[in-house]
Amino acid sequence: MQLVVPQASSPLRLRFEQPLSDEELLRFCAKNDDLRIERDANGDLIVMSPTGSGTGSRNAELNFQLALWARQTNSGVVFDSSAGFTLPDGSMRSPDAAWISWPRWNALTEAQRQAFAPICPEFLVELRSPTDDLPKLQKKMQSWLANGAELAWLIDPERKIVEIYRPGKAAEEQEGHTAAYGEGPVGGFVLELGRIWG
Repeated sequence: MQLVVPQASSPLRLRFEQPLSDEELLRFCAKNDDLRIERDANGDLIVMSPTGSGTGSRNAELNFQLALWARQTNSGVVFDSSAGFTLPDGSMRSPDAAWISWPRWNALTEAQRQAFAPICPEFLVELRSPTDDLPKLQKKMQSWLANGAELAWLIDPERKIVEIYRPGKAAEEQEGHTAAYGEGPVGGFVLELGRIWG
């Protein structure tokens, strides 16, 4: 089934009588590779149009900085927004940027790595686009933590705020900062925010 989703609209939610298996979902995504598709814990598909150019540029900068740090430290592997992960609650989610340590990534089989890997990134970033609903994104951040993320950032260029999510703690808002500083699994990573805010 091929879908057409209007640009800059709210995500389309699709519910099936029987949730798609991981293999069916992989085929569905391949047939609709111009769309961003996620699956929630109930098996519903969330279909989103591609991001606007401004958000795409910010996302590229975010991934560049994270990938450069990961390469310099040889600490783990970085993923962009096209990578999906199957989480313990059965959802399949795609953060805008993610990092997984080498030992955890290398513990997966080659087949697992080629599909929607059954692993939750230790660190991830979601970048709010102008059409994203903030409360829904904040709920998604809590879902990442509930599935095993150790640190998650929600970056909101419009408000120039970084919301920092840690397990067992309330979200912390950092407003107007010029950089965001990694900790825990990504201690030493510094995200320069000038180009993200720009």
